[in-house]
Amino acid sequence: MSTNFRLTRDLKDYAKKCGADLVGIASMDRFEGAPKQMDPRYIFPDAKALIVLGFRIHRGVFRGIEEGTFFAGYPTMGYGGINMIFAPIVLRQICNFLEDEGYEAVPYHNNLVGIDSRFYHVGEPSDNFWSRPVSPDKPAPDVFIHFRIAAFCAGLGEIGYSKIFLTPEFGPRQRFAVCLTDAPLEPDPLYEGPPLCDRCMLCVKECSGKAISATETVKIKVAGRELEWGKLDEVKCSVAYTGGVKETNPFLPEETPDKFEEYSKYLYGGPYYKEFVKWKEPYGFNPAVEGARGCIRACMIHLEQTGKIKNSFKNPFRKRAPWKL
Repeated sequence: MSTNFRLTRDLKDYAKKCGADLVGIASMDRFEGAPKQMDPRYIFPDAKALIVLGFRIHRGVFRGIEEGTFFAGYPTMGYGGINMIFAPIVLRQICNFLEDEGYEAVPYHNNLVGIDSRFYHVGEPSDNFWSRPVSPDKPAPDVFIHFRIAAFCAGLGEIGYSKIFLTPEFGPRQRFAVCLTDAPLEPDPLYEGPPLCDRCMLCVKECSGKAISATETVKIKVAGRELEWGKLDEVKCSVAYTGGVKETNPFLPEETPDKFEEYSKYLYGGPYYKEFVKWKEPYGFNPAVEGARGCIRACMIHLEQTGKIKNSFKNPFRKRAPWKL
């Protein structure tokens, strides 16, 4: 048994002992051709591996939204709580493990604060920059690691039509954190299992923001593979996900206009968003009021019904027609 194999095995065992549900390892050459601003090799040029940790989103955090009676569970325990509390704790333990073995480790979790060099306005990058490159050969800080691409490169699954990452264990129900290291870890093969996404298009049909195109797609090449997903309107996605669609948000006043572009001024001044601001720092809350109606819930239900994921349940998730106001 080689030293590299033993170290890889021990690290994976330790990561799961610490609370990670999934662990995959990507070699750095799989990021060849990535946009300069999204290439993790610029963060740690001597890195030999990128570790991807997956954390399941419990099916039960969607229950209250499915019933229309309890909306805080998914934003806290299924979103911000994973990204900003639990995953960073596990990530720290992984870094401790690597440092104790004599290797450097760069933790990178899904915080989304200060990780893009450009100001954004309604989902589009502007010509104003937060930062500039420190030398001509480098991207501007901060380099952004695309978690779903990283998970693909680590062999954990595939990207579905909705652009949500799918694994054979949990379907669309996981979030990721990553770690760059100079440890000589053995990379996992790219996912070769049965296709998880069968293009049922329920994500398109059920998305309350109508943010996923049924006809236009995006294609990129990663690690020698061509990946394709439906073109996403990030503005519509953002507004819907934060509760900007009247049909799926009981916290919006009844007099909220139907004109889509006016939703945000009502949303961000409403009671739910004010609570988000109030609790964001101590509890990692995120205003995901819509509950991923299409991209996660509809996909999850379909994959469970077709028997494509390992984390199965004794009872079906959806027992009645989904509600709309």
